[in-house]
Amino acid sequence: MDQAAGLRSMAQPKPVRVIAVTSGKGGVGKTNVSVNLAVALADSGRNVMLMDADLGLANVDVMLGLHPEYDLSHVIDGSRTLEEVIVPGPGGLQIVPAASGTQQMAQLSPAEHAGVIRAFSELSQPLDTLIVDTAAGIADSVVSFVRASQEVIVVVCDEPASITDAYALIKVLNRDHGAQRFRVLANMAHSAQEGRDLFNKISRVTERYLDVTLDFMGAVPYDDYLRKAIKRQKPVVDAYPRSRAAMAFKNLAQKADNWPIPTGAAGHLEFFVERLITSSSGQMEVLP
Repeated sequence: MDQAAGLRSMAQPKPVRVIAVTSGKGGVGKTNVSVNLAVALADSGRNVMLMDADLGLANVDVMLGLHPEYDLSHVIDGSRTLEEVIVPGPGGLQIVPAASGTQQMAQLSPAEHAGVIRAFSELSQPLDTLIVDTAAGIADSVVSFVRASQEVIVVVCDEPASITDAYALIKVLNRDHGAQRFRVLANMAHSAQEGRDLFNKISRVTERYLDVTLDFMGAVPYDDYLRKAIKRQKPVVDAYPRSRAAMAFKNLAQKADNWPIPTGAAGHLEFFVERLITSSSGQMEVLP
């Protein structure tokens, strides 16, 4: 066992797929998507970490009925290691609770920057996928998390404000920060066609005004079982696994699991954090 552990520690870090889940406005079910996508991937046998990146309003722990004693702020101030703040979730999911309070990544000192990078680089648990549940909107912290991720899921629903704000988010990320590829997920859709129509509305505008590639990830149906699961503080994929919403999340997880695996330095978890911090602090960012 000791020899095997030694060989594992000598091996090169395994690439980690980093997926940011974001939205132009609140109330579209973004955190619900993050949680259920993460749990569905974990249930399929993947080693998944879910990071609550809404640094002001933590929602992941509330949605799962968890009561973490420590959070990311304790990693930042050096009082706890990353492994000490991780909370176990359903299906073996690892959860990094959001920092309570208003401290943003951009406000960290160089020493705190180094500490966060070191915390992630020293993580010993095997990891395949990191899902980052961002805040809604176009705040600096949202932009930083999205820029640092390899895949970006934009969650929309059938509301004019959702569509308008999703376009605004994509526009800012594209024009100001060079992001070019987004995966659009229609949530709470009353039909598969409604989901496709939502995507087409956004796609027509982006094709006209922006240099981006949008991929339709699919649609999660409006489902009363989803609301029941939320009240029970459980992911719908576990609480009601045969529901329409649960089946949709499982299909989405299968799609995400087939996305290209990053290679080179950009695929390592600490590189994600380095990119996150350099983009947050306004320093020059070194891209792969």
